[in-house]
Amino acid sequence: MIWTVELASYLDDAPWPCTKEELIEYTERIGAPYGIIENLKELEDSDEPYESIEDIWPDYPTDEDFFYNEEDF
Repeated sequence: MIWTVELASYLDDAPWPCTKEELIEYTERIGAPYGIIENLKELEDSDEPYESIEDIWPDYPTDEDFFYNEEDF
């Protein structure tokens, strides 16, 4: 399973929390790239819904990862 920020961005407006099947249906409905659907199919089958992209991709970069202190420049 290979995630990129670009691929994960298609899940920004997903109906969180949702199950694996709901995520797959959502990505098919919005016409997301095939790579996203393949990544989602590789997820574990679970009765617990995913709360956010961080549940799927724990290393998902947040805005804080790109934050820098402008005063230092």
